[in-house]
Amino acid sequence: MQPNILSPLTINGMTLPNRTVVPAMVTRLSGEDGYVNQDIIDRYVRFAEGRVGLIVVEAMAIHHSKSGPLLRLSDDKFIPGHRDLVQQVHDTSDSKIVPQIIHFMKVARSGWRQTIDMLEEDDIKKIIADFGAAAARAREAGYDGIELHSAHAYTLSSFLSRHNKRRDRYDGRTLEGRLRMIGDVVAEVRRQVGHDYPVGVRFLADEMIKDGYTLEDSRLIALRMAQLGLDYISLSVGGKFEDAIKKEGQPPYPYTGYSGERCMPGATFPKLPHYQYASSIKKFINEKGYNVPIISVGKINDPADANWLLREGHADLIGMARQLLADPDWPKKVTENRQDDIVKCVYCNVCKQLDENFKEVTCFLWPKHHKQAPADDPAAQAPAWTGEAPVLEASYDNGTVHLKWRRPDTGQAAGYDVYRSEGGEVKIIEAMKGHKYADKLVLEGLEYQYFIRAYDSSGKASKPSNTVTIRPGAALAAAE
Repeated sequence: MQPNILSPLTINGMTLPNRTVVPAMVTRLSGEDGYVNQDIIDRYVRFAEGRVGLIVVEAMAIHHSKSGPLLRLSDDKFIPGHRDLVQQVHDTSDSKIVPQIIHFMKVARSGWRQTIDMLEEDDIKKIIADFGAAAARAREAGYDGIELHSAHAYTLSSFLSRHNKRRDRYDGRTLEGRLRMIGDVVAEVRRQVGHDYPVGVRFLADEMIKDGYTLEDSRLIALRMAQLGLDYISLSVGGKFEDAIKKEGQPPYPYTGYSGERCMPGATFPKLPHYQYASSIKKFINEKGYNVPIISVGKINDPADANWLLREGHADLIGMARQLLADPDWPKKVTENRQDDIVKCVYCNVCKQLDENFKEVTCFLWPKHHKQAPADDPAAQAPAWTGEAPVLEASYDNGTVHLKWRRPDTGQAAGYDVYRSEGGEVKIIEAMKGHKYADKLVLEGLEYQYFIRAYDSSGKASKPSNTVTIRPGAALAAAE
């Protein structure tokens, strides 16, 4: 029987209630001291309230280097805060929770950054030991497992990279040399936590940089991860320092270049732009006799798409970072057959911009000044328009379709989804807080249909407005 998004999955004794995953996301809610605080607890409890299957807590440092508001597992003094976080998540639902543990190199506001070829042998031994010690602290705190951060611009990923310039046993000129660091880390982590504790990894399916590795390497890297006995593999792409855009007076931010854009593909990218990576890697390691669960990510917000990925064997788990930030109740609403109430991410990447500017990460689709997603209210009455007067109007001018609409007559609208069809699939093209939208991605000679739906703070959506049909370059054809 083929799995679906609500199918449970057991990973080395950890039973996930469903196949949804919130990958690690920076929140910037922690203090400079690295301790778990109430805002952090509230963020992850909110995912548990939404019944997310696997919650991966934002990357937390295994060492003591300063890095702004970043959680830490670098000392025993941090364990009580993590224990409290885990307990509150477990008290809320049957969601499982793991921390993503990370080591990062030094960066400076001048643009200078430390690279792995600068590390001495003793430095590497310390990093390996720190990973093991942090894993042990995670188990003591009650986490259901751990995830090793071997993706993006950070230390373990740099050893895997084709840009690795080391010339010792971690030699970047050979695949085996690039794989030795993750092998050493996994060995130490297993020595500390045992083989009965889930240990996953996140790494890049494609570096998305010039002379970086691609799927040809990542299939083999994933196979080695499986051979090492890692319990799940979470895939990402890009997010590298090599093509970061430098801002004067600020340390480099690895999500500003093309690789960063590919890591968090925005509204201009098609849906599911990365699923082929997970599909190819899963097929490859399965053919070699390994059934390590693979997490697919990248612009997945529709339950139908998630189920298709699982049913067709393209992935085992579905990671949705920005979508679950926008609406942590996505799994709950799917379970209750309330898909229509899902607040769908429109990939505006305001959350990414907040992180880039060192501000607390929230979602544009939330009500103003909310630190967390608003509570789900299934009993709420959806916004509605009454009477027969048209809600939506449209006009065309100089390459742009201009839409405007009026507020609902009843209920409180937190925002509006703008729907468009070109005679085929109907899809949301934008979410707006206001009452106007300019669609600049139209082609003269084609016919477009538009309607809008208002939604309240918990996602309860109105019925569709009237539909307007317009052919750019010609007068408004119809208003139904």
